[in-house]
Amino acid sequence: MELTNYLCPELLVLVPVLYVLGVILKKSPLQDWLIPFVLCCAGCVLSFAYLAAKGVDSPADWLTVVYTAITQGILSAACSVYVKNLIKQAKEGSEGET
Repeated sequence: MELTNYLCPELLVLVPVLYVLGVILKKSPLQDWLIPFVLCCAGCVLSFAYLAAKGVDSPADWLTVVYTAITQGILSAACSVYVKNLIKQAKEGSEGET
């Protein structure tokens, strides 16, 4: 099963973008529990911007763009948080072995 079955290939770039944003937010005074919510909102906004820029003609198309932007934004944010946790766990695991 490939990630592109769920996440649009052209929006895969959001995963590293949101990861970097998460690293930046981690160093900010923002509380840690808020970071995934900020990443989710950022993912939805960036997805919407990309999809809307492709051109939308009818009101039904706008509904599709909004739905797609929300789902793709959530999935992108979830992937970036997952990658962050994988890296954290790998570091903690390798430190415990020495």
